Amino acid sequence: MDQNIFAGSEQVNMKQPVEQSAKQKQKQAALARKIEQSNSKLWTRVRTILRSSVGEDVFTSWFARIELEEIVDDLAHLSVPTRFLCSWVQSNYKERILESFQVEEKNITQLHFTVRINGQARPRLTPVISEEENSLDNNKNYAAMPAIPVKPARPDALSGSALDRKMTFENFVVGRPNEIAFGVAKQVAHAAANNSVTFNPVYIHSSVGLGKSHLLSAIAWAAGANDSSKNIVYLTADHFMYHFITAVQRQSAIGFKDWLRNIDLLLIDDMQFLQGKSATEFGHTLSALLTGAKQVVVAGDAPPRDLDMLDERVKSRLSGGLVVPISSFDHDLRRAIVAKRAEQATARFAGVHFPEPVLDYIAHSVASHGRDLDGAVNRLVAANQLTGEQITVPLAEKTLADLIRARETRRVHIDDILKIVSRHFKIAKNEILSPRRSRDVVRPRQIAMYLAKSLTSRSLPEIGRRFGGRDHTTVLHSVRKVQQLMKDDGNLEQEIELLKRMLEE
Repeated sequence: MDQNIFAGSEQVNMKQPVEQSAKQKQKQAALARKIEQSNSKLWTRVRTILRSSVGEDVFTSWFARIELEEIVDDLAHLSVPTRFLCSWVQSNYKERILESFQVEEKNITQLHFTVRINGQARPRLTPVISEEENSLDNNKNYAAMPAIPVKPARPDALSGSALDRKMTFENFVVGRPNEIAFGVAKQVAHAAANNSVTFNPVYIHSSVGLGKSHLLSAIAWAAGANDSSKNIVYLTADHFMYHFITAVQRQSAIGFKDWLRNIDLLLIDDMQFLQGKSATEFGHTLSALLTGAKQVVVAGDAPPRDLDMLDERVKSRLSGGLVVPISSFDHDLRRAIVAKRAEQATARFAGVHFPEPVLDYIAHSVASHGRDLDGAVNRLVAANQLTGEQITVPLAEKTLADLIRARETRRVHIDDILKIVSRHFKIAKNEILSPRRSRDVVRPRQIAMYLAKSLTSRSLPEIGRRFGGRDHTTVLHSVRKVQQLMKDDGNLEQEIELLKRMLEE
């Protein structure tokens, strides 16, 4: 009898902390909802002020898609769907938005803009403070708290920027242009999962839409799949800058640096957008992580040597690791991607069937990048589901017409080629056109002539005249020389492929 009573009292005592924890979570959730509702009402009032001051047309064009993410101290964090809109609003309307905020809330003195990734803004920098913490610590200087991102619960993200659940190794389609990058990414993920380091740092580069972000996300998911204690952080460059700037503003840069240096696997995307002091801080972070044998993976749209915002020391550290390019997709890879996406769509939607000729048509006609291929499949699925019309080549021609026109290769001019080549090889345009025959001038000149023959409709004599009045036989020799060098040197082939992408974008 006594034992039963004791056991029952023990069970009650064990439940009390659980019940208290549940109540505390409920209070925190209620406070979070209250803050969110207050911010939503404030943003509605600010939008009303903006609409009346700029007019309906301007408001719809530039302000309708802006969202208020959070307010921290005197800073309002706003998000927008595109980089162009972010740049335009900051350049032309930032002061007006701030004035509209201050009409309603004078304490707001700063604005910060970020671009939503996959429809989501970056994770919150600070956790919600419970009512009990708030009442006990009401006079605390919140600005002095470290600006360290709180690690969110899986599976929504590992840390830092949002990760797309669909971007895994299983969903990545492999072909000749990306097979090396895929193999390296899998090896890095396997090593990180087993607490070891292979190539370090790894730098993946390509033009837009060829799978860099997908590989970085896949590494993060695979490396942390079986061990939730690993500190894995995926950050886009603009989020890295946001964290750093906010830490400096809150006088908590030391805490931010300590957080970075305790990362097991750091993945930085869109490296080309890193600017100013944030680029310098990235250099310090990179050095510290490499010294501590921590894995770093970076992605950008150009090789390290072409990232002008980085100093030479950081470029050297990145180049000293493993630099992996992803080439433009060939027809076989485009066909494989379309087939994979069509297979996934068939499994998800009733009545969807992609005939082989339709897959061939998409792979042949949409020759830009992976996102456009995904978009083409999605359009046809939507057309089928909304109208009931079977997916055929005529339907594809009608549905994808604007996508194909929008992605047609733009006309390339010889002046464009001279500009890109001179910038890439860091020699003056007049040097390329000069009679000089030193190696550092001859090779870029030959490559420029090859690009002129490959990408323009100009004849050999016309190209020769544009290159300092040279004979057409000189142009022909240069073209054949570069073609032979590309066969013998895979790195040169990749370099020229990059120049072509830069000219055609």
